[in-house]
Amino acid sequence: MENQLFFSSAQLQEQLEQQKALASVIVRIRESLDLETIFQTTVTQVRQLLNADRVAVFQFDLEQDWEGEFVCEDVALGWDSAMPVKVYDHCFGEQFAFNQQGQAQVVADIYKAGLSDSHVAILSKFQVLANLVVPLSRQKELWGLLCIHQCSEARNWKESEVEFIRQIANHLAVAIQQAKHLHQVQLQAAKLAQASQRDQVIAQIVDEIRSPVDIETIFKTTTQEIRKLLQADRVAIFSFNSDWSGNFVAESFAEGWTPLVGVQPAIADTYLQQTQGGRYVDNQTFTVNDIYQAGLTNCHVTLLEQFQAKAFATAPILQGDQLWGVIAAYQNASSRQWQSYEIESLTKISTQIGVALRHHKLLAHAQYQAEQQKTLTSVITRIRESLDLDTIFQTTVTEARQMLQADRVAVFRFDPQKDWEGEFISEDFVPECNSVIAEKVYDYCFGENFAPLYAQGRVNAIADIYQGKFPGCYIQILEKFQVRANMIAPLLKKGELWGLLCIHQCNAPRDWQPSEIEFTSQIAEQLGVALKQDSYLKQVQMQVVQLAKATEREKAMERQELLAATIDKIRQSLDIKTIFKTTTQAVRELLEVERVAIYRFNADWSGKFVADSFKDGWKPVAQAQPMIIETFEGTDDDNELPRNETFVPIREGEKLWGLLVAYQNSQPRYWKEEEINLLAQVGVQLGIAIQQAELLEQTKRQTSELTQALQELKQTQTQLIQGEKMAGLGQLLAGVAHEINNPISFIFGNLIHLNEYTQELLNVVKLYRQNSSLLPSIQKQIDRTDLNFLIEDLPKTLESMKVGTERICEIVLSLRNFSRTDEAELKSVDIHQGLDSTLLILGHRLKNNVQRPAIEIVKEYATLALLECYPAQLNQVFMNLLSNSIDALEEKFKTIQQRYLKLSQTCPIIPLTIWISTQAVNNQIVIKITDNGLGIPEEVRSHIFDPFFTTKAPGKGTGLGLSISYQIIVEKHHGQIRCSSKPGEGTEFLIEIPCSN
Repeated sequence: MENQLFFSSAQLQEQLEQQKALASVIVRIRESLDLETIFQTTVTQVRQLLNADRVAVFQFDLEQDWEGEFVCEDVALGWDSAMPVKVYDHCFGEQFAFNQQGQAQVVADIYKAGLSDSHVAILSKFQVLANLVVPLSRQKELWGLLCIHQCSEARNWKESEVEFIRQIANHLAVAIQQAKHLHQVQLQAAKLAQASQRDQVIAQIVDEIRSPVDIETIFKTTTQEIRKLLQADRVAIFSFNSDWSGNFVAESFAEGWTPLVGVQPAIADTYLQQTQGGRYVDNQTFTVNDIYQAGLTNCHVTLLEQFQAKAFATAPILQGDQLWGVIAAYQNASSRQWQSYEIESLTKISTQIGVALRHHKLLAHAQYQAEQQKTLTSVITRIRESLDLDTIFQTTVTEARQMLQADRVAVFRFDPQKDWEGEFISEDFVPECNSVIAEKVYDYCFGENFAPLYAQGRVNAIADIYQGKFPGCYIQILEKFQVRANMIAPLLKKGELWGLLCIHQCNAPRDWQPSEIEFTSQIAEQLGVALKQDSYLKQVQMQVVQLAKATEREKAMERQELLAATIDKIRQSLDIKTIFKTTTQAVRELLEVERVAIYRFNADWSGKFVADSFKDGWKPVAQAQPMIIETFEGTDDDNELPRNETFVPIREGEKLWGLLVAYQNSQPRYWKEEEINLLAQVGVQLGIAIQQAELLEQTKRQTSELTQALQELKQTQTQLIQGEKMAGLGQLLAGVAHEINNPISFIFGNLIHLNEYTQELLNVVKLYRQNSSLLPSIQKQIDRTDLNFLIEDLPKTLESMKVGTERICEIVLSLRNFSRTDEAELKSVDIHQGLDSTLLILGHRLKNNVQRPAIEIVKEYATLALLECYPAQLNQVFMNLLSNSIDALEEKFKTIQQRYLKLSQTCPIIPLTIWISTQAVNNQIVIKITDNGLGIPEEVRSHIFDPFFTTKAPGKGTGLGLSISYQIIVEKHHGQIRCSSKPGEGTEFLIEIPCSN
């Protein structure tokens, strides 16, 4: 067996090594943008893989005519380095310009290849006898060469080696292009940094105040330093609004003065508003030594008095050529004679503030442009990394919207079959806007007004759709998508209008900046490149498919019957083991080999044989122990030599699942190409069968999960209905209690006064009878009404009324305690109140009636601390358990009574009792509710907490009461609820709840 595993395909080993090297280059390109690192890694691995004497990267000097030098190499011992040598070949441009087309130069022997003498001389200079050269291009421009030199002897280069080097060169070209883009971005960033550094140095030279970059810090530092310099009471910076009103944005003032920053509303100077900035627009200062002696208008003086100023000096702050605001120094305590040097200092400061403001604006603009460039680079990278249009579109709209801070960015595609009708296929938008994906749009005036312009590549920017003279149909479409301002860039595919890149501002108008328009145009141009690439890719794919079909037709008829029979056997079952057994047996018979086995890989690329079919006399190889096939560890056997085995991959989708291996154990065998192709097709079908079996298993699993989810959904729905019923009952009880509580409180309160008034009246009557002689008519009336009885009975009647109202108040309180509609969260309560309230609610069921005697309640309450729980839900549990106990006792009485009726005997007294006990055990509250009903059979008791399980007649129970009670106790309160029962003796429910939840 070991001898079988040692032999392998040299071609497969070579391809694997090449793929490893290629993958390594790709990884280096993605991990690093340093060309030297990428080049050095590449030449080292390629030289080792090809066993060449030298592998080097040659770069042309674009300023010279085909002159250049080697920039990286890996050379075997014994051969000279080519690094320090400049190379110039005057005939290169004529003889090898084809390299710009991506062709490789393959020379097995430089003396037999017909090369020019100058070329042979150059190669001999580097000790080259055979070489392989592939061009490295950057944007269709020849950048350099990837050179493989054989110095020791001539060498026939294999086609696989040429193709491998061509792939390496393609990826190196990508790395060179990426490095160029990175260099450009770094140059731009360096320029921005240099500009910022120059501005900061200039600011530092002018004044130390300019050191902070933050404009608020500049304002704060400036006002503080200039106030110290001028010894003024206040120095403030005032910023103008567009209507020439304004606000103070920064100030520094001495103690005792009122701040001006934050004053609302905006400060309006009528003179400045009328003159559009007045003297400040002409960069003139304004100085007043005494506001009352300077001839100012009354409104101006009033405004200055609000600032507590008696003298001031102001200088304009110009941001470029525009008036931004003023800086003002105020003397509040008294008038002041301003000196010329003070005005000059204030003017210099205002100038530097203007410079700082302009610098701040330029820096923000530069940062914005850098972000635009970064986003554009990201989009270009995405287009080059992916050929999936959906991924490219989604990445582009997301990054473009974030860059432009727009409300929506979307890609619109026209339907080529219809006249300017289309739909949005990709978008990114803020939550305040609606999605426009899949919205069909037809604008009949589009073809007349916009299509020709867009086809020419024009970008259309609209600041406000209501300010331009646009057709009504166009405005209606934009209003449909909540658009107030928009920018549209065409997406051209091979010169034809394919779609539109739409930038929408929904919340307000927007003035689109030239940099934003240019950025959008560049993004649209790159998307056009992606569309073009997609078109080329589809054409190539179609050509590849057509070529493959043409080749396959020639051999399809020969293999069809054999392959169809094998595939039919595979497809007859979806059971993996059956598939493996059928496949190995069918393939072994089809190829007439001694063994066919299926080998499965593990995650670490070890594996094991999972199935095999073999002729008599051979042992099975299917085993449970992992092993590594040494085929992958490499031999140098020629592909055309006889071998004992051949194998093909089994892929489950894109994943390498395992190998289908055919063995000829008795002797080596020449494997025919059609046999390998046939085995490969069986491997493909086997992979599909495995995938289908996995999908079937997944479907069964999903079906089971969906069935369970549906059951849980039904359970949850019914539980919600039950919960709503209990919540409604609680609200009803709370409402009834509230409505009863108001009038009974009124009656109860008045009974006190009524008792006092009655007592007073009785005292008066008694006094009257003692101290006055009664008239005969009055005495007659007294005798008739039995006044003595009334005097004696009236206080008793009032006392009875008081007892009755107190009882009603207790009932109302119990109803409120049971409902607890305001206690949905955890709260510490007296658990006995909940039990008593529930008993009060069920009181009508506990009393005797025509069908049975009264049910006795026996309470055994221990002294308990307050319990942290959900009161309303716990009352629901008590209600469910007590209701079930009452049902059980009624069923017991009915059963025993019917038994005696059938015997025509007198039914004895049947005791109906419910015991309720509480106690504290091990930091838990234990509640027991026991009845002496008929009990619950064990086969029923084991299911009583299951949802929808009930033994009651249809319409009398949902089967959810105990299930909900279980969830409330176990899930909500982290407790336990258990049921124990003896048939014929009764049932006990035991609840354990932790004292703290």
